[in-house]
Amino acid sequence: MTEDFHRIRRLPPYVFAEVNAAKAKARAAAEDIVDLGMGNPDSPTPPHIVAKLIEAVQDPRTHRYSVSKGIPGLRRALAGYYDRRFGVKLDPETEVVATLGSKEGLANLAQAISSPGDTILVPNPSYPIHQFGFIIAGASVRSIPYTPDDSMLAAIDRAVRHSVPKPTAVIVNFPSNPTALVASIEFYRELVALCRRHELFILSDLAYAELYYGDVPPPSVLEVPGAKDITVEFTSMSKTYNMPGWRMGFAAGNPRLIAALARVKSYLDYGAFTPIQVAATAALNGPQDCIAEMRALYKDRREVLVKGLRAVGWDVPAPEASMFLWAPIPERFRHLGSVGFSKLLLEKAKVAVAPGLGFGEHGDEHVRIALVENNHRIRQALRGIKSFLAGDNAAPAEAQQELTNA
Repeated sequence: MTEDFHRIRRLPPYVFAEVNAAKAKARAAAEDIVDLGMGNPDSPTPPHIVAKLIEAVQDPRTHRYSVSKGIPGLRRALAGYYDRRFGVKLDPETEVVATLGSKEGLANLAQAISSPGDTILVPNPSYPIHQFGFIIAGASVRSIPYTPDDSMLAAIDRAVRHSVPKPTAVIVNFPSNPTALVASIEFYRELVALCRRHELFILSDLAYAELYYGDVPPPSVLEVPGAKDITVEFTSMSKTYNMPGWRMGFAAGNPRLIAALARVKSYLDYGAFTPIQVAATAALNGPQDCIAEMRALYKDRREVLVKGLRAVGWDVPAPEASMFLWAPIPERFRHLGSVGFSKLLLEKAKVAVAPGLGFGEHGDEHVRIALVENNHRIRQALRGIKSFLAGDNAAPAEAQQELTNA
């Protein structure tokens, strides 16, 4: 009875654990580490949302079991958001489910719609739950390009034509975590047409819809006529309203898929604590100034970090959206891979980043840098990185191997 369980055997070692262990060791030695690794918003939840939570929790009736699919007022509020933001009409009863964050929703939908032998098309690199939610459910995953362009569409078409049985669904995530790429409505039109033709479900992760830096807000795939026939889209309040620990998200779209998700959830949970749902309703229905303030904060941090990295010789693209930089590893360190480079950066610069390998093998030449520290700490990180890049850090072969294997 010493073998791993079947589903556990399907999960590879957690890539981020190596860097997290090195980070914990450094902190235990009283080293000051600037942590830009985890996408964990550092700003407080807006006061009016917290006040509504406090008000609701004073009512003992809210302490009872809640509703697995979300209280009616919250589902109506999400439908109102989609109408205002995207011009998309949703039926709160049949086309909206509240989830315990978008991550839980996607994982439970995977349980609902897939089984051993099914194939799901997933961009590589992408957020880990996009593939591992389905792997845990017993399905197989086939990688496709992560760019919202003709290469992704062509790969989807090839996969449908040359897979037996044909794939069940394709996952898209724009603005993307980790790459920060944004899809156009024109791309979504082509995607919907292709997937309707091949009878392929679209599962869209739109967690970063409100975190953009240009003049054009990222679209929803549900804006495309006919998309709702084949699409469920996941959104989250974590980044939009600085509510990561509250675990509040949504699935919206195709009634059949929503019903499947709601049925699975009804066996697994009673929904989020009712006061959290009440506060989330107040967030969606209340003043939205906090979103513009959040966007301005991240944009300012983006400017400081991108400008600073370029000034010290690390050429990184400025993201159009999301709270991440998807940074190519400098050429002279690329042979280390993303895990080895992340460990070296932690050791020499005292800066923690996320290795790109954690998002898929095609991410191994990048690291993800999160905008989750204030500008003072970002400048501290830049000083450490400047010193690191200026030094003789091209480790000898033995040390390189040790960094990679540690």
